[in-house]
Amino acid sequence: MNLRGIFPIVVTPFADDGSVDYESLDRLIDHLLEQGAHGLGLFGNASEGYTLRASERVAMLKRIVARVNGRVPLVASAGHTGTDVACDLCREAQDLGASALMVLPPYLLKPDGDGLMHYFSEISKAVRIPIMVQDAPLMTQVAMPAPLLARMAREIEWVRSAKVEAPPTAPKIGALKKLVADDFTIFGGLNGQFLIEEFDRGAVGMMPSSDICSTYVRVWNALEKSDRAAAWAMFSQGLPLMRFELQPGLGVSAAKHNLVARGVIASARVRHPTSSLDAAGLAELAAVRELAERE
Repeated sequence: MNLRGIFPIVVTPFADDGSVDYESLDRLIDHLLEQGAHGLGLFGNASEGYTLRASERVAMLKRIVARVNGRVPLVASAGHTGTDVACDLCREAQDLGASALMVLPPYLLKPDGDGLMHYFSEISKAVRIPIMVQDAPLMTQVAMPAPLLARMAREIEWVRSAKVEAPPTAPKIGALKKLVADDFTIFGGLNGQFLIEEFDRGAVGMMPSSDICSTYVRVWNALEKSDRAAAWAMFSQGLPLMRFELQPGLGVSAAKHNLVARGVIASARVRHPTSSLDAAGLAELAAVRELAERE
């Protein structure tokens, strides 16, 4: 399994009645693979994972595992605000076919450094696949400094990766890279707004939303070929849409409307408390989408 490249977070398509639309999910998985995704991220914030029932997660993971059929790695968000339940859910995702786990720290009762070590150690004892620690303090209000992440990498068997979403991301990625072994993988997030700088500092992958996967893939492939001019040109073309989708609470709705416009999913329905774009927002989205899609 190679955790490297662009791993879009798969949005959860809902029918207009709010149920999971599994046919749209199939089309979305096929679309992302056709766009060149190097792997897939499941049940993250951009998936509205926080709105999904346990039974829906199980059904979706089984379906995605079968659809992908080993072609790319699957990184499933798992975990819980309680350590024992987190272990159970991580083990379940592993047994259903996830290639790796992306795990947030507990964010209701916020543990200190020793508590975080205990949490991830217990999950590591419960599984046999890599754990990606999701460092997302804007969401969790839990700070995990680079030395703590490096300590996890040294002392916890299955902690093999981190997704750094603690701004400013590029300097933190650079600091962490200096403290970990060469085989420890570092990913970026926050919809790739500093993708190029993160790559320069040692990131080996990034997890954007699902709707402009091909743009991120082209930028990434150009970086891998050291074609920085092409990378910056393609990144700059997609930047207005990346920026638009970073509006708190509106990125998921925007991504779904883009996927509907391309005929990939049937409905842009989101589940509360996710917000939907209003009429003015939809007009703004159409304008930036046109910029991103120009050849």
